Amino acid sequence: MSVDQFTDRPLADLYPDLERLGAEYHHRHHTEGPLFTPAVLACLPRIVRFDSATPHGLVLGCGPAPRAVLAMADAGFVVTGVEPVRDNVRTATAFVGERATVVEGSAEAIPLPDGSQDFVLMESVLEHVDSPPRSLAEIFRVLKPGGLVYIYTTCRTKFHPRGFNGEYSVPFLNWFPAAVREAYVHHQQHFAPALANYNARPAFHWYTYTELVKLGRYAGFAQFYSLLDVVPPDSPFVQGSRLRRWLMPRVQRRPWLRALVLTQTGGSIFMVKRKA
Repeated sequence: MSVDQFTDRPLADLYPDLERLGAEYHHRHHTEGPLFTPAVLACLPRIVRFDSATPHGLVLGCGPAPRAVLAMADAGFVVTGVEPVRDNVRTATAFVGERATVVEGSAEAIPLPDGSQDFVLMESVLEHVDSPPRSLAEIFRVLKPGGLVYIYTTCRTKFHPRGFNGEYSVPFLNWFPAAVREAYVHHQQHFAPALANYNARPAFHWYTYTELVKLGRYAGFAQFYSLLDVVPPDSPFVQGSRLRRWLMPRVQRRPWLRALVLTQTGGSIFMVKRKA
C-alpha cells in the first residue's frame, strides 16, 4: 500500500475494504468449533444449580457456524446466539435451524430482556469489543440472579516458546509494553491487515486473571472461578495425565500455587451474579 493511498483517505476508514477482506479470510481459513464448550458445560454443576430444568443460555459473538450454540442446545439449554455481523446472522440461522435462535446485536447492546438468561458464553470475544465495561454491564443485566457467565479471552502473561499468542503474527506481542501493542494495532488497521488475519477489530484488550476479576467486580459480579477451580476430578483432562491428577487438588487448595498457574491459564473465568 503506497503512502498516497494512506494520505488520500480518512484515517477512520482504516485499510481499504478491510471488512470485506476480513470476512473473506474468515470464511477461507476459520472453522468454527465449540472450543471448550463441552468441558465448560460439564463444570457448571460444580458452581451453580439452575432453577429451571430448561435453562436459558446465550452465546455472544456466535459467528456464522455456531457449533457452541448447538453444543448448548444438546445440553438442554434454550439457546440464543447474538452476532454483530448481519451476513453471519443469516448464515448462523440456517446452520442452527430450529434448534436455537440467532439475532443481530453486540456485546454492548444485547437484544434480550433483563434477567432472562441463566448462562452466558463469551469465547474469544471480549478482546475484540469496543468497550469491555459496557459488555460486562450488559451481560450482568441479562443474567438472572444466581446466573453466571463464562469468558475465554486473551491472557497477557501466557508464555509460548515461539511467542505464539493466537491473535497476531507478531511473536510475543502479548508481552510487549501497552504502548507498543497499541502501535501494532494501529499498524495492522491501517497498513498491514495480515498481522491479525485481516480483522477490522483485532485483539485490543489483553488480560490477567486479576484484571478480569476487577472488571467483573466493577460490573457487579460477586464470585469468580477459573477452570482450575471447577474442573471435575474424573474429567478426561485430569485423568489423562498422572501429573494433572497429582497437581490439580494442590492447585485448587494452595493460593500461591494457584496464582502461579493462573499466569498461564488466566484468560478463562466464570463470573457469578449474586442471588437476590
